[in-house]
Amino acid sequence: MDDKNKRDIGKEGEDIAAKYLIEKGFNIIARNYHYSTKGEIDIIANDKNQLVFIEVKSRINLEYGEPEYAINPKKIRQIKKMAELYLFDKEIEEADCRFDIVAIILGDGKNPEINHYANAFM
Repeated sequence: MDDKNKRDIGKEGEDIAAKYLIEKGFNIIARNYHYSTKGEIDIIANDKNQLVFIEVKSRINLEYGEPEYAINPKKIRQIKKMAELYLFDKEIEEADCRFDIVAIILGDGKNPEINHYANAFM
């Protein structure tokens, strides 16, 4: 597992997060949404009547701290900007939206630890 690069870890975490969210009743609309070169939103989903923009952070272990702490004010601004661009791109004028974080510790890969923070920031 140590030979995985950052991209592999991120992809594995996003796959785990998507499966977890589907099991929780979310309807996945998009994964790895890009608008121009402005950035990316990991997962966009519907949860009941809300449009949810989801940032996934994954780590193999806690050597570099809890994954959710990697989401700093700059990252939050980027996620919000990408959400605005998504709404613009899809011509969505009225939507009840929220931002979630799914933090994953992969560990040995068999039983990842998943923490889901609904409405993590405004």
